[in-house]
Amino acid sequence: MSNATSKLPVPTPTAVAKTAGDSAAETAVVPRTPTEFRLPDVSPTLVQASVPTWSSQAPAASPPEGSATPPPRTMPSDFSIAIAPGTGKPKRGALAGRRQPMRGYEVRFTDIVDYCVDVTDRIWEDQDVGYIYDTYANGVRIHDDRGWKYGVEAVVEGTIATINAFPDSRHYADDVIWAGDEDQGFVTSHRALNIGHHTGPYKWAPQPTGKEIRIWVIANCVSKENLFYEEWVLYNTAARLLQLGVNVTEAAQTYAIAGGARLDDHQLSEVDRLLSGRKPTRYELPPAGAFNVEHAVRALFHDVYNRRDFSAIDRLYSQSVRWHGTSNREGRGRSAVRGMARNLLATFPDLGLSVDEVYWMGNDDDGYSVSVRWSAAGTHRGLGLYGAPTNRRAFVWGISQLYFQQGRIVEDWSLFNEFDVIAQLIGQPEAVSLA
Repeated sequence: MSNATSKLPVPTPTAVAKTAGDSAAETAVVPRTPTEFRLPDVSPTLVQASVPTWSSQAPAASPPEGSATPPPRTMPSDFSIAIAPGTGKPKRGALAGRRQPMRGYEVRFTDIVDYCVDVTDRIWEDQDVGYIYDTYANGVRIHDDRGWKYGVEAVVEGTIATINAFPDSRHYADDVIWAGDEDQGFVTSHRALNIGHHTGPYKWAPQPTGKEIRIWVIANCVSKENLFYEEWVLYNTAARLLQLGVNVTEAAQTYAIAGGARLDDHQLSEVDRLLSGRKPTRYELPPAGAFNVEHAVRALFHDVYNRRDFSAIDRLYSQSVRWHGTSNREGRGRSAVRGMARNLLATFPDLGLSVDEVYWMGNDDDGYSVSVRWSAAGTHRGLGLYGAPTNRRAFVWGISQLYFQQGRIVEDWSLFNEFDVIAQLIGQPEAVSLA
């Protein structure tokens, strides 16, 4: 995968050439200028019917442990509670009422996937924005691709603004990966396709363009007793702006000047890979016995991004893997995955990455659906994704949904906070030339 030119400081969707076999040449990328731009093994979830409970009949909800230091989770061992493929809706079983214990959740929700999809539909499809007050904790923490926000009013404000800009917006659920139980709280990784038209004023395009946006998003949430307490959501902002014809560089610069893209002490700290000057070692060997999906995922991210071992991709990914990346990049084959990894590490030569949370559903026979939330930091010292080096430090975080069959990844959906990263690199206008 070739590097982007210094005249293209913003990312562009990639064109991926077809390959044949492992020995095929690396994927060719044709830059296109925008139109205007280790946890212990745990027992599987026991899925059973429960007596419906309304929150007023139960003790007040105690907040679940935050995802900053996630506790061990109970993982579902099958896909009986999942999105029905091609429907955008949860599977409907023969059981009436609850399909799993959900203390404190509204009686109309049959399971945690139904809760996740139904709340989204009611807020965004029905435009019952006030339902946010019933389903989000007052002090909810929101981490998105433009920084982080605190409190339920921030959620309400942002939702109204987006619906006003894209009033016919539709959200189709592609998948919900989940784990947990009613005592631990639940975690959900909700991927959705967002389609709509720009017919109202939008922060980055005040004059309606009438253009269609067609992007996909991922939201990872922590909930308990009918309330979301934390949400990590990536809106694929750069892709939205590109489709509207908005210059991503200028929008990111405006955002940075207005006070966005500020790094805190944690984000500026040394990454694990560089501590004490030690050379990064390979990830520890997997435990003996059956396939351990969490070990495989943690080893993959460490060996590729901290060890710089791109051959780890060949060992875990299927030869014909389908890859979907930030800003609507698309690719097929291991070379597409390797190309994006190389570009990130060429852009940030000192980058170090940590896997912050992993949970999954499935088994060896049916495969696994895995949610991975990760964070990284590095200095823009190389040519790769964003043009001439600025020598600025950037904090990168992302969510990946990986689908395994027979021990291999056959599909990969990965987003990171690209718009915020561009803003971090641009900073003040005098700090970098955008030519």
